[in-house]
Amino acid sequence: MSRYWSEIAKSLTPYVPGEQPKLPDLVKLNTNENPYGPSPKALAAIRREASDDLRLYPDPEGSRLKAAIAANFGEIKPAQVFVGNGSDEVLAHIFLALLKHERPILFPDITYSFYPVYCGLYGVAHETVPLTDSFEIRPDDYFRANGGIIFPNPNAPTGRALPLAGIQRIVSGNPDSVVVVDEAYVDFGAESAVALVNSHPNLLVVQTLSKSRSLAGLRVGFAVGDARLVEALTRVKDSFNSYPLDRLALAGACAAIEDHEWFERNRHAVVKTRSTLSDQLAALGFEVLPSSANFVFVRHRQHDAGKLAQQLRERSIIVRHFKLPRIEQFMRITVGTDEQCAALVSALREILSA
Repeated sequence: MSRYWSEIAKSLTPYVPGEQPKLPDLVKLNTNENPYGPSPKALAAIRREASDDLRLYPDPEGSRLKAAIAANFGEIKPAQVFVGNGSDEVLAHIFLALLKHERPILFPDITYSFYPVYCGLYGVAHETVPLTDSFEIRPDDYFRANGGIIFPNPNAPTGRALPLAGIQRIVSGNPDSVVVVDEAYVDFGAESAVALVNSHPNLLVVQTLSKSRSLAGLRVGFAVGDARLVEALTRVKDSFNSYPLDRLALAGACAAIEDHEWFERNRHAVVKTRSTLSDQLAALGFEVLPSSANFVFVRHRQHDAGKLAQQLRERSIIVRHFKLPRIEQFMRITVGTDEQCAALVSALREILSA
């Protein structure tokens, strides 16, 4: 450990991103990337923006993108939208601007593993709230003193979704705290809480273009909520990086948001494949949690998840295995193309039969 490190750097346990191996003929089902490409209109917009104008700074406010996002939801004004360099950066600003208080914040015990990393980075006290035995969020468990609440919906890595009525219970039951709903996977089957933001000034909803818009490589995320919450995020952003989105990202994101036909076709294809994959895995003896995301969370009662993941890897198929309490026997499997999922099922059938 370097003697030049700060105490904060020494104390951090960084987030571990999904592996990006360079293996030949790889079936990559470990990082929840969309198997289908982005909107052709988005790609064309990016190409047009790759001009001499790259010598100029981008719009620090991302005004056109905010307007496109607001129009996409309806009943939302651009002043209620915050944009950033991927939803992870947006979340980082949220932890510093809205969740750093004397009381600990609350989030599920099984959830997006970046949350405790942000708490360590910014010195945010936190408490985890156990999911039920069926890995669901129980709203009544969040009716206690707190400095804020954050959870993904659908949850990650379980894929289970909390109905909108449950979200409203949590938000209404905590009027003095900011409630952040992280909707990275919402477009694959859950109800968005954006519908609640105009009636709940303490609610902030975060989304990304990485999943349902197939733009993980562009790094664009956003938050929607009361304008005063957005103002707090903007104050942090402008104290950190006034230009978080470059010209290519702004152009591509606007075009992707506006291409509704491509978006609908893309996400419905993933949902259809998810249904088929879930049925096939269940037929092989896997327990498959109900998923509203672009992945499934599965375990086999007779086979160790770590060993299964390793045997799949030996066949050039990679999935995500979390060595964490309560879920160490689960694998998270991204929904790929029909061909990729067929290869996965065939490999698992071979492994299990052996």
